[in-house]
Order: sequence, then C-alpha cells, then structure tokens
Amino acid sequence: MTTPDSRLTFGILGTAGIARKAVVPAIAASDHALGAVASRDGERAERFAEEHAIPRSYDSYEALLEDDEIDAVYVPLPNGLHAEWTKRAADAGHHVLCEKPLAVDAAEAREVTDHCAERGITLMEGFMYRYHPRTERALELVERELDDVRTVTATFRFPLYDRPNDVRLDPDLAGGSLMDVGCYPVSIARAVLGTPDRAYAHTHDTRDAGVDTELAGVLEYEDGRSARVASGFDTQLVQRYRIDATNGWVAVKQAFDTPADEPVELTYKIDGRHGVETFDPVDHYRLQVEHFADRVADGARPLTDGKEAVASMRVIDALYESAAGNGSVAVE
Repeated sequence: MTTPDSRLTFGILGTAGIARKAVVPAIAASDHALGAVASRDGERAERFAEEHAIPRSYDSYEALLEDDEIDAVYVPLPNGLHAEWTKRAADAGHHVLCEKPLAVDAAEAREVTDHCAERGITLMEGFMYRYHPRTERALELVERELDDVRTVTATFRFPLYDRPNDVRLDPDLAGGSLMDVGCYPVSIARAVLGTPDRAYAHTHDTRDAGVDTELAGVLEYEDGRSARVASGFDTQLVQRYRIDATNGWVAVKQAFDTPADEPVELTYKIDGRHGVETFDPVDHYRLQVEHFADRVADGARPLTDGKEAVASMRVIDALYESAAGNGSVAVE
C-alpha cells in the first residue's frame, strides 16, 4: 500500500477525454496529487486545470517536464505520440503511466521499454481492466479451477460517431479499432493463453479513413488452442469475453470499460456447478493509479509493464500483417 513517503505528484501530458473523464479524477480520489497539466493550447490547459483543481498549467509539454515538483507523468496523447513523450518524460527523470498502446509497433515498444529501464524509470501501460477485482477473479478461476482452457473469445466494439479530426481515424497517429479497443481482447487472450504462435485477421475501413474500423482475428497456438478477437467502430457497444475449457467456462460482460458506479458480474459453469459472482462498484482507474504508485515505491515490475506491452504489440503487428493479405502470420 502507498505510504505518505511514496505519495506521487502527477503531471498530465495532454487534455484527452480519457484523462478528463477517468484518470485525472482517479488520481484526485487517490492518496496522490495532481501537480500540473500541459497542452499545446495554453488556454485549454488553463481551463482543464481550473476544472480539476490542478495548481499549474503549461502551454507546452516540454515546460511540464521541466517542473521539478512532478514525480510521475501520465501520457494520454494520441497513440502515435506515446513513445516520443514517454521517452522524453524518462529523460526528465519522471516515472511514466502511459495509455495503451505504449507504441505503434513491437520494435518501438522495445525501444521505449529499454529507454526507461536504462534510466531507472518505472514504466506502466494503462490497461485499467487488469486491476479490477473481477478480472483478477476470472484469471484465478482459470488458474485454479478450469482444466485445459481451449479457447478465448473476446470482443470490444462501439459506435464511433463522425467527428472532425478524430485521432482514432488518423493513420498518421496510429489510429484504428485494433489499436484503440482491439488491444483489450488481445490483452485478455494473452493473459489466459499466453502469446500465440500465429495470427490471422481480416479488417475493413468503412470510413475510407486509412485505418481499420472493423477487425476480426484468430490467434493460433501450436497445441491447437485458439482465441478469437474482434474490434470495431461501426456497431453498438459490446465488450465481453468468454473462456472455454474442457470442464467449463467463464463469461464476462461489460468486460473492459467497466462502470465505476455499478456492480458487475462474472458468470461461470465449472464441473457442472453454475455460479454468478457480483462485484461491488470500484474505480479500476484508481486501482491502476495505486498499483503504479506502489511499483514506483517498491521498484518492482508493474503488472502491465513494458515487457507486457512488447508482447501484446507483437500480436498486434502480426494481426496487421495478416490483414494486409499475408494469410496466417507467425508472431515474431
């Protein structure tokens, strides 16, 4: 647990919606502090700071990184900027909590991870759902009660309504449904089955934007196990996964972007025993922040560290290579 001596002061690099709606309120609700926010639009940074009672605002990211009262930086910038500003934060001596995905591909993720390690910086990728007690319970059931898990099926789709200049539709900023929400199905598949040997995918760009707005993929394992992953911007919200084994299954709805103010459930049938477990409302973004701070304090690896980010990006790289017309592709 965090102690007074390990209390962190966070700087926020950018005013993205995920920062405004989720992570900044989570930091404010924790034992840690908000020190400063930066935007390339100084007035926007000022408004954001006033809205969230942040004491300082800057009109450049560089200025925030020079703030010697900042201990750690949260990076919610567009995907294509994650690597650059994570490395620059590390150069300034700040620990980094970076939104997923850490980088645009596995090679860049390795570069960022090595860069932070060489500087003694704690690096964590922001997969908040991994810190929810329900996810922990699902993986506990996999470990302790399911025999021979054969397949995982995971989906995250939502309607991305037409918005001018939405970064999720910008190929230059590493947009696309796989990078935005498909990384969650890849994450849970890896958490259960490990890294696959091969990947196959089909994508479609319904917006003519230059990115995938729909993806369907299969992750293949040499022993015959498999995972099916899907993501998209064109249908109504669905986020779920199901884990099937020889003696039963575990199923989760509202799986990734879990509401902080509602109870959620996990359903299973194992060895003929049917169960529904209910979990009290919890802010998994706050749990993520607290895990990050604890790892900064004790120097241990975060659950979703750079090594994990590299492994997931290897799978994402293979899915994209397959979707480009290369059939089933080895995960390198």
